[in-house]
Amino acid sequence: MGVIRRALAALLLVVALCAVGSPARAQTHYTGTLPSGATWVADVPADWNGTMILYSHGFGPLVAQNAPNDETRTALLAEGYGLVGSSYSGPSLWALENAVDDQFGALTAISSLVGEPRRTIAWGTSMGGLVSALEAERGSGRIDGSLTTCGLVGGALNLNNYQLDGEWALSRLLGVPVPLVNYPSEASAVAAASALSAAITSAQATPAGRARVALAAALINTPGWFTGAAPPTSYSEQQAQQAAELSQFVLRFVMPGRVQIELAAGGNSAYNVGVNYAALLHHSVRAPQVRALYRSAGLDLRADLKTLTRDASVTADPRAVASLRRTSVPTGLLRVPELTIHTVADQLIPVEHENWYRSVVTRAGRAGLLRQGYVRTTGHCAFRTAETVGALRVLERRIVSGKWGPVNASTLNTAAGGTGRYVDFSPPPLVGARR
Repeated sequence: MGVIRRALAALLLVVALCAVGSPARAQTHYTGTLPSGATWVADVPADWNGTMILYSHGFGPLVAQNAPNDETRTALLAEGYGLVGSSYSGPSLWALENAVDDQFGALTAISSLVGEPRRTIAWGTSMGGLVSALEAERGSGRIDGSLTTCGLVGGALNLNNYQLDGEWALSRLLGVPVPLVNYPSEASAVAAASALSAAITSAQATPAGRARVALAAALINTPGWFTGAAPPTSYSEQQAQQAAELSQFVLRFVMPGRVQIELAAGGNSAYNVGVNYAALLHHSVRAPQVRALYRSAGLDLRADLKTLTRDASVTADPRAVASLRRTSVPTGLLRVPELTIHTVADQLIPVEHENWYRSVVTRAGRAGLLRQGYVRTTGHCAFRTAETVGALRVLERRIVSGKWGPVNASTLNTAAGGTGRYVDFSPPPLVGARR
């Protein structure tokens, strides 16, 4: 098999090699192109420890990456890890159709040049966390474990549905009739996001507007902590941060991003026809905040929820649903150990994804392979390097020993060199999940 891989590499890959770094930490840099058109990049230190990190990057330009950031890359190379990752092949930035195959192709390419790793660990961030979760299902014999950080592990179908729910509430209750799906262009999605963001800013001027923004935030799983060293404690302060999250960041990212998902799926996968919005709110951890703000504003919450339910009109394209279910939704059928970590207040991929993922892995009978950790901070993928490298060490110990041992805030913080912010935490349900 090694001879075949080396021959294939010689035929299909364009490789550039250069030694970098100090003599004590010299490393070789490799690049290449896969048959799919995806590019790949790898760095292997001269004193390679035999473990290869197969890194999956998040949503964005299709550029090959082999670490989440330069600081983490430097830290991993200093500890002797080899790093490899691909760009994924398009045409959409939502590259789940080919991402797993491209990642394994990159692994094959570097293995043909430096030899088979002693062990391989998949590591993904954000959308790449969904890739690494899928690799944990499909990579038996190719990877030994998976580290999924700030991962979109609730899958694309749930993502599109709960985002639609929050956007629908804003559009209907704030009187902004913009398109929410089936965008003809990215410009139209940007315009819709700008209109909703402006409406949120205006709504902040009245108690009624603030209450309705809080309802939309609950439906879209928006945390009440955006800035500051600690989460705000009052409902009004939480609402102000939710409004800032939605208007300044979330909508302007996710609505144009929907264009790329629709392009990949061949249509819209989200729907709200038949959705009971009162039932959705009932299951939200933020329901008490919403009810309190509605009471303070003198608004009828039941009437608004009835309006959202009665007027819901968005239907999904069955072909788009089938496409995303096939490419972009975890089954929970893990084949290797997986450790996921998440910040407790994540604006783009809410920590509630971890609740849904744990339940689907449990239903698949693979709960013994999964462990989860939580970092007390706000922000998407806002981890310190020591926190992610510490999580890697915990996973690697599981791979080597065959047993997890305790995985909790104490053990994760210890693995992070005592500088971690891990806390014991139980994520609430993912509102709007209806896969």
